[in-house]
Amino acid sequence: MSRNLLILGAAPDLGELRDTLVRLEDTIIFALIERSQFKHNSDIYKAGKMHFKDGYRGSFVSWFLKEVEHVHAKVRRYNSPDEYPFTDNLPEPVLPPLEYPPVLVDPQNININDEIFNVYVNTVVPGITSDGDDKNYGSSATRDIECLQALSRRIHYGKFVAESKFQDPKTHDEYVRLIKEKNRDRLMELLTNTRVEELLLKRLKAKAIIYGQDLSTASLDANGNINSGCSLLATTASADASDERVKSRVNYDLVVSLYRDYVIPLTKEVEIEYLLHRLD
Repeated sequence: MSRNLLILGAAPDLGELRDTLVRLEDTIIFALIERSQFKHNSDIYKAGKMHFKDGYRGSFVSWFLKEVEHVHAKVRRYNSPDEYPFTDNLPEPVLPPLEYPPVLVDPQNININDEIFNVYVNTVVPGITSDGDDKNYGSSATRDIECLQALSRRIHYGKFVAESKFQDPKTHDEYVRLIKEKNRDRLMELLTNTRVEELLLKRLKAKAIIYGQDLSTASLDANGNINSGCSLLATTASADASDERVKSRVNYDLVVSLYRDYVIPLTKEVEIEYLLHRLD
């Protein structure tokens, strides 16, 4: 059972944080798989394409996200230091506030959800879905919101990662010096662990291949067991499995590129911004 890192009253160590981030990998991959079952349905991302009786003039996904976040705000979701809304001017909670021990410095000040939304709508959705319109607008938008919220949580966890690295006695003084100098480049070098990033991307590809398999065509023996000749877990667990042998419900190369080109850089952006204000 995982520990609730938000109630520790101190910055969690990198090992504890990595456990949380690894679990979020699973959440994101499964959310992408769920979204990929529907077609692109591009109309739900176009402002003014649908007419709302309340006068809203944005896209269907934006309206749906706004309404969902209004409900979540009322039950204190965004009081949690690891949750960040995409919507402004949310209502106050209808329940008494939850008290979290202070770990982050001004935790709500940095929010890059606009960037996350743009990357998701313009790059991720076209990459994981088939062209066309199947009219499953509500189902598609529901999966979109699940993906967006998981990606936001994963990326903004960079604040906790930055605080943990800042508190590390081996590098604390160096971080303080670079923060005072506002030296973004050296801060980026200091917080980057290339080896960890490489292992993360390999793990992601293996997970996406395994989780994304369509088992409906699996060959079973009389006892309901998977025949050893099938191209399933044993033959696809390798991150180097060939495309010819693997048929996935989600483009696993896109999952890797999503992390490599967006999730990791945006997480680092959050870390840098957090560190630059750490001594304010």
